Amino acid sequence: MSHDYSTQELMIIAAARQIADGERIFVGMRLPITAYGVARLTHAPNAVGLFESGVARYEPADGMLYTMCDGPNQLGAAWTTGLIQIMGLLSGGRVHAGFIGGAEVDKYGNINTSYIGDLDNPKVKLPGSGGAPDIASMAERLIIIINHQKHRLVEKVDFITSPGYLDGGDARKKAGLPGAGPAVIITDRAILRPYGPNNEFHLASVHPGHTA
Repeated sequence: MSHDYSTQELMIIAAARQIADGERIFVGMRLPITAYGVARLTHAPNAVGLFESGVARYEPADGMLYTMCDGPNQLGAAWTTGLIQIMGLLSGGRVHAGFIGGAEVDKYGNINTSYIGDLDNPKVKLPGSGGAPDIASMAERLIIIINHQKHRLVEKVDFITSPGYLDGGDARKKAGLPGAGPAVIITDRAILRPYGPNNEFHLASVHPGHTA
């Protein structure tokens, strides 16, 4: 059976379904921006998109964005402020969810965007954290989007840039993190969710055209 949609479009729909009406969402860049737009046009017309650059929007930007600071993201925004103010919504418990990607994600939803290999002699240096650790720590839930590749979905990340369930179980709660943690991992092949008291991610569903 042939499909008239791309894998990326399927991921966008899967991501859009994670947004509920009226929620405040840290959108980020690339695929989640389109997912936010789809959610607004369908089942979540009252969702609010937040950007670490200090922007809150209702409608997605009307123009190409290379960074979240670009002009089209400022034009027509519901609120333009600073980084401290927009990130302060997290510490106030006013953010429902955030989208995050990464170079590596492990079985507990911990995300690495810092380096691959040994700290003293890394194989690859990555861009770093940005606001991702704040979102992962304090948003009510986390939505992770990543390509389904063996070197990305790993047993244990080389470095925890953004916390998931840390070592599993109630480790996140013991660390004093207020957010509930990662709710879902969306890949180009499947959807994974945390199961059981250890909060370890397992396969929840497989996208059409793929098998387990």
